[in-house]
Amino acid sequence: MWLYLILFFIPTIWYYTFQNSSRQSNALFLSVYMCFLALFVGFSDMFGGYDRYIYGEIFDNIADITTTKGVYSESIYYNFYSSEIGYTFLNVLISFFTENRYIFILIVTLIIYTCLFISLRKYTENYPLAVVLFMGLWFFFTFTYLRQVLAATIVWLSIQYVIDRKFWKFLVVFLIGFTMHNSAIIFFPLYFIPLKKFSPKLIVGVMLFLLLLGLSPLPNSLFEVYESSSIVERHAEYNASGGLRVTYILEAIFFLYLILKSYKYIPADKSHVVLLNMALIFCGILLLFVRSENGGRLSWYYMIGIISTITLIGSHRYNIKTMGTFLILGISLFLYLRIYTGWQAYNLLSPYKTFLTDGYRDNDIIRKTYEYNYNYDEDKFCRKAFRFTPNF
Repeated sequence: MWLYLILFFIPTIWYYTFQNSSRQSNALFLSVYMCFLALFVGFSDMFGGYDRYIYGEIFDNIADITTTKGVYSESIYYNFYSSEIGYTFLNVLISFFTENRYIFILIVTLIIYTCLFISLRKYTENYPLAVVLFMGLWFFFTFTYLRQVLAATIVWLSIQYVIDRKFWKFLVVFLIGFTMHNSAIIFFPLYFIPLKKFSPKLIVGVMLFLLLLGLSPLPNSLFEVYESSSIVERHAEYNASGGLRVTYILEAIFFLYLILKSYKYIPADKSHVVLLNMALIFCGILLLFVRSENGGRLSWYYMIGIISTITLIGSHRYNIKTMGTFLILGISLFLYLRIYTGWQAYNLLSPYKTFLTDGYRDNDIIRKTYEYNYNYDEDKFCRKAFRFTPNF
C-alpha cells in the first residue's frame, strides 16, 4: 500500500512545494510524472481484474492470424466487438509489430496517457492539483478498463472543436472514440449544449430531478443502449437495479457545492463554460445512476470537466492553506483509498509486479480464474515481443 500512497503524495507535495513555479516548469513536471504513471500502469502484470485477460486473449488470437497471414473475419475474436471496429483495427495494427499481450497492453496504456496528458495540459490551470484529482477519481481504472478509458481520453481531444463550434472536426474525433467503446455516445450531446452559464437555481433543480429519477428503476433501461459495448464489462455489473450508491451522491454533492459556492468567479468565456458544463454533467450522471453498480463509468467522458473546473476554483478561489484546498485534497485521498481497499480485497493491486519478471503473484484470484495461456507464467515473452520486420 505504501507504494500507492507514495504515488499519490508526489503530486500533493508538488502542489505545495512548487506553487509559484512557472507554467512551463510545471508542464515539464507534468509530462515526466504522467510518463512515469503510464509506465507504472503499462508494465504491471495483468493488474486490475478480468478485463486485461479478455483484451489479451483477443489480441493474441488476432496476432496469430497476422502471423499466419490468415483471414481475420473468420475468427470469432476478430468479430468480438462487431460494433467497435476502431478497437478491432487497433488490435490488428499493433499485431503487425508484436504478438505479445504485455506489449500490446503497454502500447494501449501509453496511448491513453498521452491523450490524457494533452487534455490535462490544455484544460487545467494547476497541474499538481489536477493530477491529485485524477489520482482520486480515475487512476486505478486505467489499469483494467482499457477500452472505455481509451475512448474517453480520445473524445476529450474533440473539446476544442466544441468550443470553436467546428462540428465536422468534432464528429471525426468523436467517432474514433465511439468505435473504441460505444458508451462514448453519451459524449455526443455535449456539442449541442448552449455555451452559457446556467442559473444556479436551474442547476439545483435539474440535479434534484436527476437524483429522483436515479432512485427509480428507469435508468436501468438506459443500459440497453450499451448492450453491444458491455461484453467485457458484463451486464450484471451494469444493472441499475442494485443497491444505493451513497458514494455517488456524496461525490456529486461535494463537487456541486464547490462549484456553486464559487459559481460567480468562474469565467464566462467559451472554454471555461464548456468545461463547467461538463463538470455539471459529470455530477448529473452520478446522480442519475445512483442505483447502478458501475453506471458511474459513463461519467468518465465528462471527467476532464470536473478536474478542470475544480482546479480552477482551487487555484483562484482558495489559498493553498485554506480549508477548501484541504477538502479537495482530502476527498481525493479518500476516493483513492476507497478504490484501492475495495480492489485489494481481491488482491488486484498489491504486491506490485511487472511483466519483466516471469511467474505470477501468490493468491492472484483473477489469474486463477481467467488465465488462458499458462506459457506466460513460465516466460512472459513466450510470444514475440517485437517483430523487427513488421508482418505486412
